[in-house]
Amino acid sequence: MNHQFSPTSLAAGMESVGVRIDGVDLSYGSHRVLKDIHLDIRPGEFFAFLGPSGCGKTTLLRLIAGFNTAQRGAVTIGGRDISGLPAHKRDVGMVFQSYALWPHMTVRRNVAFGLEERRVPRAEIERRVDAALDLVGLKHLADRRPSQLSGGQQQRVALARTIVIEPKVLLLDEPLSNLDAKLRVQMRQELLSLQRKLGLTTIFVTHDQEEANTICDRIAVMEDGIVQQVGTPQELYDHPANLFVAGFLGTANVLEGQVRAVDGGTAFVMGGGVPIPLPHGVEPGAEGKLMFRPQNLFIRQDGGPPRAGHVRLMGVVRHREFLGASIRYAVDIGGQQVQVDAPHQAGDALLPTDTPITLDLAADKARFLRR
Repeated sequence: MNHQFSPTSLAAGMESVGVRIDGVDLSYGSHRVLKDIHLDIRPGEFFAFLGPSGCGKTTLLRLIAGFNTAQRGAVTIGGRDISGLPAHKRDVGMVFQSYALWPHMTVRRNVAFGLEERRVPRAEIERRVDAALDLVGLKHLADRRPSQLSGGQQQRVALARTIVIEPKVLLLDEPLSNLDAKLRVQMRQELLSLQRKLGLTTIFVTHDQEEANTICDRIAVMEDGIVQQVGTPQELYDHPANLFVAGFLGTANVLEGQVRAVDGGTAFVMGGGVPIPLPHGVEPGAEGKLMFRPQNLFIRQDGGPPRAGHVRLMGVVRHREFLGASIRYAVDIGGQQVQVDAPHQAGDALLPTDTPITLDLAADKARFLRR
């Protein structure tokens, strides 16, 4: 069942503010978890901390919420330094991975709880709770308990309970991870719809790059307590700053080779292979690897010359996977394996394994990455 968030007066009590993280370091004993973090999150932005387990993304989110304390650096919200404030005075709302709903309370009481703790007048509580439940499409379930709700409905209750206090910043700690795949897709679109209607600055923690790509304006990719790169999903995918970012966002082909001077320019050369032109600024002898995506290779079966701007490569099919809209081939090129995505149409024949194959690589899509 698809619930659409509806407009509400609740948004009138909220404002868009920026979040600044300036030189934050955080350690647990001798273990340095966050390392000199600098981030500027814009007012009204849907921003993600993306990275593998243990990279520090949830620690950073909890630092903003006031549940962790940094040894160095500052966090400001709307220009106000909140680093020394307790969690309940920071004007942030956090939705936990487990939802953390009170099982003995009804939906309405769960949503009202934060307002009751703040001693908001009863009439105001009722107005804001009704508005929040209306916003997430759960007003008709207000008298049920969490155990009587689906996973998606429980997540909506957790969201309503958080936004009803009218926070300046909404923090989401992997809120979709407990849902099945189909419901995750539905709920991430509803999250985005809610965020846009409220205009609320939102920070989303996830290890799922598809989730981050589909709903976030910008992403900070993290690894080992360090922000590796910040950008829009398209910027990170098309122009990764390093090999970690390239491999974490989508499938990346990474080739070993040498950078040499070729015909007055610079080229990347695999052992005995065809030179692949490199852009200006890469000097002969530079250490690094060549990265490109599976869709940057094109299978050629006509025997003609390479396409304009492409480099001809020869290989052998070692494996194949039928993915529906495409076929992914694993191809051996001079002892190195690359992935090739070929679009599939009904009636197309699949290339058998051990088939010699001719490929054209879009040279301008290849990226030389130094680490």
